[in-house]
Amino acid sequence: MVARDILEEVLSRALSLGGDFSEIFVEDRVINSIRMVNGKIDDVISGRDHGAGIRIMKGYRSVYAYTNDTGRTALLDTAYKAACALKEGEQDLNITLTERIPSNIHQILYVPSSVDNQKKATIVKTAYKAAKDYAPEILQVTVGYGDVDQKILIANSEGLLVEDRRVRTRLFIQSIASDGNENQTGFEGPGRYMGFEMFEIIDPEYYAKEASRTAVTMLHADLCPAGRMPVVIDNGFGGVIFHEACGHALEATSVAKGHSVFAGKIGEKIASEKVTAIDDGTIPNLWGSINIDDEGIPTQRKVLIENGILKTYMIDKLNGRRMGMAPNGSSRRQSYKYAPTSRMTNTYIAPGSDENDDIIASIPEGLYAKKMGGGSVNPVTGEFNFAVAEGYLIRNGKVNKPVRGATLIGKGSEILFKIDMVGKDMQMGQGMCGSLSGSVPTNVGQPMIRVSEITVGGR
Repeated sequence: MVARDILEEVLSRALSLGGDFSEIFVEDRVINSIRMVNGKIDDVISGRDHGAGIRIMKGYRSVYAYTNDTGRTALLDTAYKAACALKEGEQDLNITLTERIPSNIHQILYVPSSVDNQKKATIVKTAYKAAKDYAPEILQVTVGYGDVDQKILIANSEGLLVEDRRVRTRLFIQSIASDGNENQTGFEGPGRYMGFEMFEIIDPEYYAKEASRTAVTMLHADLCPAGRMPVVIDNGFGGVIFHEACGHALEATSVAKGHSVFAGKIGEKIASEKVTAIDDGTIPNLWGSINIDDEGIPTQRKVLIENGILKTYMIDKLNGRRMGMAPNGSSRRQSYKYAPTSRMTNTYIAPGSDENDDIIASIPEGLYAKKMGGGSVNPVTGEFNFAVAEGYLIRNGKVNKPVRGATLIGKGSEILFKIDMVGKDMQMGQGMCGSLSGSVPTNVGQPMIRVSEITVGGR
């Protein structure tokens, strides 16, 4: 995307006023989206985003600047302006880049540009019909399709030159059920690091019916009682609690600044021995996977917690300097407009040894959170509040009637010790994670787990 000699010149210019590391991230991204509301195609959007970000470090400090002009003059000007912000004396350096070709673990069959919009619209219409026809209570359905084809180039003053291409596809369905007095919502959003072939393994009708089933089930549910009780959280998107309340606290972004309850605790017991938690960006074609991170380092499988013991953090280059630890392929950013920092990829609680039926049967009175919704987390303390999108009471060891309006309230570091049963069937759910370096695709996951006691907000 940019000639090697220009990259070398830009990196040298960036260090001309005293920095000790420079990096350029060049991006060319094409996006397509289709949105259908109330049976009509509402939006068809195609766009292209192109530009470059330049980062300079000096010790623990850094400066970041970006431009949407990747011509030689604009890049040199941007590099010099960034260097001026970090000025600590002049130096004349000659940087030589060595190209590295990353291993591609994601086979792509049909890149988005090779697929006609009509075929994409057919997927949207199929999902819409399945969701709308599910039940007469379905008042409104919104279906969205999106694909991204992102080409990146990363070069730095250590001689690295690497390029990669990331193709992702996603479908989302939101159904609203109504009885004339109140509404309830169901949502599904499957996505993969794949092209249009995603729909060879993802059935749009299944996910559409699931969204409507959730909405209708919750419409006829009673209000959830409040109190402290044991809670079973199902697999898949249930992992969002670990992601938000614990995963972010294991990112070097928080740890390096001491803004994490897990800072300085490697080797210590921070969870029940039932808990092994992993961040793995190497799994082929998963939504949160990447060949290389946004600093050009190959992504890794990182065991964060093993049988309750903290093993490592997710580390980027700058925060790694602050912590005295090497980066481990965890650096991510939304686009060239953001400086990278440590982020999650596919983060999950590993399968355990308990049977799902035994987990449910172990609870005389409690809550079964089949699907989790959104929530809020204090990133410093790990205190969280999450909505249960689909919940049921458990009575005498059996799943009883559906309940709505439930929330789970707790503190991530405390809940980790209260996970006392872990099932075998680990599944993942897809989401977009927002943090300092923008919004990036991530998977959350877990098998069914039992939390011995947690505060449930309800009626």
